[in-house]
Amino acid sequence: MKMRPIRETIPLDEAFALMAETAAPVDRVERLPLDDANGRVLARDVVAEADVPPFDRAAMDGYAVIAEDTFGAGRYDPRVLCCVEKVHTGQLPSKPIQRGQCTEIATGAPMPPGADAVVMVEETERGDPADVRVFTPVYPKQNVGRRGADIAAGQTVLQRGDVLSPSRIGALAACGVASIEVFERPRVAILSTGNEIVAPGQPLAPGQIYDINQFTLSAIVRAHGGVPVPYPSAADTMDELGRAVDRCASEDLLVFSGGSSVGERDLILDVIQKKGDVIFHGIAVKPGKPTAFGRIAGKPVLGMPGYPTSCLSNGYMLLVPILRRLAHLPPYRPQSINVPLSQRIVSTTGRHQFYTVRIVDGMAVPAFKASGDITSMSRADGYIEIPAQTDIVEKGEIVEVKVF
Repeated sequence: MKMRPIRETIPLDEAFALMAETAAPVDRVERLPLDDANGRVLARDVVAEADVPPFDRAAMDGYAVIAEDTFGAGRYDPRVLCCVEKVHTGQLPSKPIQRGQCTEIATGAPMPPGADAVVMVEETERGDPADVRVFTPVYPKQNVGRRGADIAAGQTVLQRGDVLSPSRIGALAACGVASIEVFERPRVAILSTGNEIVAPGQPLAPGQIYDINQFTLSAIVRAHGGVPVPYPSAADTMDELGRAVDRCASEDLLVFSGGSSVGERDLILDVIQKKGDVIFHGIAVKPGKPTAFGRIAGKPVLGMPGYPTSCLSNGYMLLVPILRRLAHLPPYRPQSINVPLSQRIVSTTGRHQFYTVRIVDGMAVPAFKASGDITSMSRADGYIEIPAQTDIVEKGEIVEVKVF
């Protein structure tokens, strides 16, 4: 068998920089109903066309008053006002307030002309027939939501590049926005390679295994702002791989698993060289050293290892950053916890290592088995990173676990 060893690897930071230079954010835009826009990225600034709220409104249930009429009020010396009407939300007051008068008002209802404050109902007592005794003074604008206090007409409510969240969608709804322009999600071609790969649900022939990587990578793509587009697996021949690349060429990012290593049938590197440019092959990481990255017809191409643990590790490590850049999303900041390590770990000097762990009784317990074992990841709670210059992490040392 003809082997083609990786003679040089690049540091992880350099790989990140090269990928960022190559991947330009998707500039296509689509308009979505507000209901469907959570998690999407705004493509245009949003400027309010009207004040929010559009009128002065009561912030409490009670009585709209002229504040000066309540000055000096106390429990044993109430001010007595004449209630002229009752206003519910959605109603307009029909009578302005004069000195010595008040209007019974519900929270959110428009303030009547002339009134400048609201006395909470708890601080009043209703007399007969229309007298209202006020037991505490209020100052002007107290318990009143002023017109435009939340959002003023002409104000930039949200900016291009903002990621929509429930609260931001609420701000858009408050402005009367029913649909919004957002950047399209990047489409990611996912192609598993290898003569031994079979789709789950199909019978296995001798020497065959089920395709794991298509599903783990698709899940990552969905979770980080992309649209996974799985393609049928391709056999390990230049012709078949070349045709597969051509079928994927319309997508924004091409991700292959398998075929990026050093064996005779690891042909992804050859396909990238034939159809485009190889930017790097080999990263100083463990697992995932035989990773290839390049460009075909202006589209970034990521060649991942075939081993499931290596492929998924690279998915978190490399696919997530490039995908979020394409999707206009901010860098991912996984939740992390600091706990002591349960046992000593010996690492590979010169390679940045991603080491899966479980959290058991407040300690990080190593979960890594082998690069080909998906349970190294499925039974783990997260991973720790061991820098390239570190060869040993001692038992009891506090480590940062990044949670999946």
